[in-house]
Amino acid sequence: MTTLRPLGPSGLDVFPLALGGNVFGWTADTSQTFAVLDAYADAGGNFLDTADVYSAWADGNRGGESETLIGRWMAARGNRADVVVATKVGSHPDYKGLSATTVKAAADASLTRLGTDYIDLYYTHFDDVTVPVEEIVGALDDLVRAGKVRAVAASNISPERLQESLDFSDREGLARYAVLQPEYNLVARDSYEGPLQQVASRNGLAAVPYFSLASGFLTGKYRPGTPVDSARSGSASRHLATDRGRRVLAALDAVAAERGAEPATIALAWLAARPTIAAPLASARTPEQLTALLAVAELELTDAELSLLTEASA
Repeated sequence: MTTLRPLGPSGLDVFPLALGGNVFGWTADTSQTFAVLDAYADAGGNFLDTADVYSAWADGNRGGESETLIGRWMAARGNRADVVVATKVGSHPDYKGLSATTVKAAADASLTRLGTDYIDLYYTHFDDVTVPVEEIVGALDDLVRAGKVRAVAASNISPERLQESLDFSDREGLARYAVLQPEYNLVARDSYEGPLQQVASRNGLAAVPYFSLASGFLTGKYRPGTPVDSARSGSASRHLATDRGRRVLAALDAVAAERGAEPATIALAWLAARPTIAAPLASARTPEQLTALLAVAELELTDAELSLLTEASA
């Protein structure tokens, strides 16, 4: 059984792969969602990542579909205490932005959909620069004090606003961001490396990067002249047109062949080895897709392999 890892200063211990819930209720229906969640839990997985907005963009959906399915699954399996549930606030059609009123109302709505009385990790999904950090942090602190949230986190935030938020929390003794969720992968490094990563490192935050597989590109299934049936094929296949994308793909192929592993596993293992990263985040529509993702928990790349991938992605 894979050993759980501490998630920075959050007080939470998590599996080294976070399972993304963005596909639940979108490209994965109820039975597929339950099958993926069962396979993840059977492998020792306990870290589920969703958001109140998932998947409002799909025809006929209003947002909250992913939370609802996760809640039904936890109720059916009776395993709420064994699962670390992360969800996000700020993007649901009915709860836009990060005013204190919105943050608190959205949290209550998420709790209802999840069928639970606490959220383990609560992210601000996108920073709302129209709201002072004092108001946002104050609202999050109220939720923690009320027992509705165990730890708080931030996603899609500037280094300046993140540091300002942390400074305010420290100064006032309020709930403090413990986790950061940036976009970060082998073909998108500038989105995290640099000032944002420095703020995270300096303040002891753990990072759980999204788009860890670049919308599927780093699975290796996107090749010149090979059509892929995926809702995200357009954003993934564009990397084939870049020098970096082709270099990364070649390096992934080389390491994967040497280790007898899937390219997706290698890409996640590189990410897991980067400074501040606690667990990469990835999603799967089927248990079969999940296999390569779960393998990252048992794979540690050599220094030479890490260097090859890092140089290819520069």
